[in-house]
Amino acid sequence: MSTKANFRWDEVRANNPIFSATRTTIETAFYGNNVVKVNSLKEAYKLAKNSRGTIVTDMPVEKPEEIGLDDDAKILVSNSGAVFGRTAAARRIAGEEGVDVNDLCMKIRDAIYDTKDRKMYHTQAYIGLDKDFIIKAHLIIPEGEENLMYNWLLNFQYINGEYTKMYKESKVFDNEGDIYIFVDPSWQHKEHPLGLAFFDPKHNCAAILGMKYFGELKKGTLTLAWGIANRNGYASCHGGQKRYNLPDGRKFVAGVFGLSGSGKSTITHAKHKDKYDVTVLHDDAFIISTENGSSIALEPSYFDKTQDYPLDSPDNKYLLAVQNVGVTLDDEGRKVIVTEDIRNGNGRAIKSRLWSPNRVDKFDEPVNAIFWLMKDPTMPPVLKINGAVLSATMGACLATKRTTAERLAKGVDPDALVFEPYANPFRTYPLSDDYAKFKALFEERNVDCYILNTGFLMNKKVTPDVTLSCLEAIIEGKGEFKQWAGFSSFEIMEVCGFVPDMSDGEYKSQLMSRMRDRLDFIKSLDKAKGGFDKLPKEAIDAMEKVIGEL
Repeated sequence: MSTKANFRWDEVRANNPIFSATRTTIETAFYGNNVVKVNSLKEAYKLAKNSRGTIVTDMPVEKPEEIGLDDDAKILVSNSGAVFGRTAAARRIAGEEGVDVNDLCMKIRDAIYDTKDRKMYHTQAYIGLDKDFIIKAHLIIPEGEENLMYNWLLNFQYINGEYTKMYKESKVFDNEGDIYIFVDPSWQHKEHPLGLAFFDPKHNCAAILGMKYFGELKKGTLTLAWGIANRNGYASCHGGQKRYNLPDGRKFVAGVFGLSGSGKSTITHAKHKDKYDVTVLHDDAFIISTENGSSIALEPSYFDKTQDYPLDSPDNKYLLAVQNVGVTLDDEGRKVIVTEDIRNGNGRAIKSRLWSPNRVDKFDEPVNAIFWLMKDPTMPPVLKINGAVLSATMGACLATKRTTAERLAKGVDPDALVFEPYANPFRTYPLSDDYAKFKALFEERNVDCYILNTGFLMNKKVTPDVTLSCLEAIIEGKGEFKQWAGFSSFEIMEVCGFVPDMSDGEYKSQLMSRMRDRLDFIKSLDKAKGGFDKLPKEAIDAMEKVIGEL
C-alpha cells in the first residue's frame, strides 16, 4: 500500500515524520461516535438524492452500472449560493511565510468541536489510477452536505474491488500517510470572512472551512496528491495529455498546460474531425515520472464547464452531477438543466470517463512534446522553444491577459500579463522543484517545447481551428519552423494572417514590454513569500538574453 493509515504501537511517536499537530488534530475527528462511514458510491448517491435542496432531474445517467451506480440513477443538481468559484485568498499553506500554524490549528480544533452535535460522514477514495501511483484519501463532512461528498466520490476513484487490489499491490512510498481532509462549509470566523483552506502538505492533511464550492474539495485534494507525487519522483501536472496513434505506427504524446479558459480541455478532447486515432489520459490532473517519462492520470472523471454545452449537446449524455446551473421543464414536463451560464458564471459538471471513448489511465510511452498555452497578444499562434532552460523558464512564467472584470489599483498596467507558473496555482512545494523537473524532461528526455497562443495576436483572434491546425502540423511532422526575427531560441511557424510584423514599432514595443513582464515576474520571486519560489539565476539570464535579442 503506497500510503499508510495503520501503525504499530512503537511507531506512534512524536519523531514519526508522518505525524504533526495538524494531522493528528484532523485525523482524530474521523473517529468520533457522531461519525458514520459511507462505504459505497451507491450509498452516497442515495444520501445526496435525499439531501434537502437537491434537484433530481429527469435526465438519466448514461450506463450507470459502469460508473458504480444503480441502473435508475439520475443526474443530480446542487447549487452553492452566491459563490461559484474557488477563493484563492482563503488558502493557507503550512511552511509559507506569515502562516501561523499554531493559530490555525487552534481554529481547526474549535471547528471540529463545533461539529460534535452533528452527524458527520466519513468516506474514502483513491487518487491515482495505476499501481505505480495510487494513494488513499479520507474525507469527513457534515450531514446536509451530501452532494459535496457524492461529487467528491464521483470525481476521484471510489473504493471497489478492482482498485483495492491495485492499491494492495501498489508501490510503497516511505513516510507518506493517507490524505485526511476535514470539511465544514457552514463554518464562520470573523478573521476569515472568505473561509479557510489550510494545508499541511508535508503531512497530507487539510481543513476546508466556510467554503461551499465543490472545486475547493477537488483542488484541495489534488493539492495534497500533487505534493506526494513531487516528493516521490514525479512532475505534478495541472493540464491535459493525449496520445496520437498515427497511421504509420508512430505514437505522439502531447501534454498541454494552461489556465482556466485557455483551451486545455478543448485541445485534450478534440477529435480532429476523426483524422487520428486518439487516446486520452486526462484533461486536468496527471503526473509524469522523472524516471521513465510515463504518465498517470489522477482522476477517472472530468470536472468540466457547462458554458459551452447547450441542453441538446450530445456531450451532456455523460453528465453525472451538475453544480451551479439552472433547471427548467422541457415540453414533456421533465426537469432538465439550464446550461450556458445563464444562471451564473462557471456552471460545472462532473462527466464520466465514458465521455472519452479511448480513455486510459497510464501512458507507458514517454511524453514527446509539452505545449504552454498562453493568452499573450504579442505571441504568434505557435512558437517552438529551443533549449531546456528557456523552455522551463517560459513555463514558469506561463501567461494570460487580465480580464475586463478586474478592478485594478491605480497605476497598474491593464496590458501587463498575469502569471501562473506551469498553470498550477495549487503548488505547496518550492517552484524550483517544478522548474528542475520540467527542465530535466526537456534536457534529459529530449521533450520538445512549444507555446500556443490561444488568445489574440494584437487584435486578431487565434481561433480554435487555427490552434488545432498548428498542433496537427506538429504531430504529423509537417510543421515548418524557422528562426523568429533575431531570437536564437525561438522558431516560428508562419500561419497565414498571423505573422507578427517586426517592423511595426507599436508591436515591437508591446513585445518588449511583455517579455519584460516575464523578467520582472521571475525577479520578484527572489523575495516573494520569503524567497520560497525563487528560481535559479539561469532563468533570469535566459529571459535577459531574449530581451537583449529584441
